[in-house]
Amino acid sequence: MSTPLLTKVTLAKSASIPLASVPGAVKDRALAAMAQALDSNREKLISANKKDIAAAEKLVETGKLSKALVKRLKVDNIKIDEMIAGIKDVIKFEDPVGKTLSALELDSGLELFQVSCPIGLIGVIFESRPDVVPQIMALCLKSGNATIFKGGSEAAHSNRTIFDVLVNAIEGTEGMPHGAFALMETREEVNEMLKLDDYINLIIPRGSNEFVKYIQDNTRIPVLGHSAGICHVYVDSDADIKKALDVCYDAKVQYPAVCNAMETLLVHRDIAEKFLPEMGKRYNEAGVELRCDKRSFRLLKNMGFLKALLHATEEDWRTEYNDLILSIKIVDSLDEAIDHINKYGSHHTDAIVTEDKSNAGRFIDLVDSSSVMWNASTRFADGFRYGKGAEVGISTNKIHARGPVGMEGLLIYKYVLMGKGHKVADYVGKNARKYTHKKLNASLAGRMGKG
Repeated sequence: MSTPLLTKVTLAKSASIPLASVPGAVKDRALAAMAQALDSNREKLISANKKDIAAAEKLVETGKLSKALVKRLKVDNIKIDEMIAGIKDVIKFEDPVGKTLSALELDSGLELFQVSCPIGLIGVIFESRPDVVPQIMALCLKSGNATIFKGGSEAAHSNRTIFDVLVNAIEGTEGMPHGAFALMETREEVNEMLKLDDYINLIIPRGSNEFVKYIQDNTRIPVLGHSAGICHVYVDSDADIKKALDVCYDAKVQYPAVCNAMETLLVHRDIAEKFLPEMGKRYNEAGVELRCDKRSFRLLKNMGFLKALLHATEEDWRTEYNDLILSIKIVDSLDEAIDHINKYGSHHTDAIVTEDKSNAGRFIDLVDSSSVMWNASTRFADGFRYGKGAEVGISTNKIHARGPVGMEGLLIYKYVLMGKGHKVADYVGKNARKYTHKKLNASLAGRMGKG
């Protein structure tokens, strides 16, 4: 039985075929049209967003939504400028489709090429952040992937308006197929979408731990994402105090409602008395609630002026707060810090602050996370900051793509074999021909007369 969602998905699946072969120049014209459309429709976008903000603020009053999530929801001229900049960065990238990744001569006249190609139809499900729409649409368009979007109900007006503005720009560009991008708007459609493994090739969820885990547990479609962002900063015994103060403040306070914000601070016992009082003072001024192990609690309670100082529980080490809340633990060694991170962390992003290269090297080698920082804030774990133009999400998987995922995470490859009537029968038996398996400095495009 056909449903409105199945109709959209079927159309997008069909459109994914011609989209995969759209020339790079045409895709770049469509991207430029997207950027221009956002710039020309600022008032419309901000007006729609104000409706979502007003509704969200009422949910905050009733305790159903946090202030931090409302901040992520907001769209203003600065946010629109960032959306436009992200799209323009994607335009600068070389067309990733059809690139020869490897070339091998199997025998004279028999050549094998490994060539990049789109994944196909992507399902993107996200919460709270309307700027996800242009970010991912730009990357999917450039990489030749059709996309089904589903945003949170708290951003319904913003998502619909941004989506319509962008799709009108894309489909108004000559050479672009229609129907490659679609928007879902109900919770029921999400559950229906999770069953469409015959149509959808990959799902990218962006949101809370519980949200992503639900997606992972309720579909047979491959899922690219992380179910939690439990990030750590470890202040080593050989840390530079100023660097440690700056990194730890930024990692927690600069933007606490995101997956790459620090949730647990680990401090070596030899530096705790020098570092924690000043760090506690700064966190206090920023309104951060501190949840401390026994040793850090004893050290900080003597300061007297802390507004929010609590004892940490076992559950705190496993919690992604996405708020101005921080767990603190004093450790006896670098190895204890590494063990804590690998046990309680989510393999997302973790940092060490130290001047000791040996300690930094051991931390980098042994911390099993998709991004590991040395004397830098965890907040740098981001596709835009990593030079990817934008990101489709952050993956803690160990297959296909890991860490902040840009366009490379939306590509796979195919093998193309070019022969001259070659047949396998000639390569078996007593007088079998031999394979040469010689690497070639050649491209499929060149062999096809395209470059």
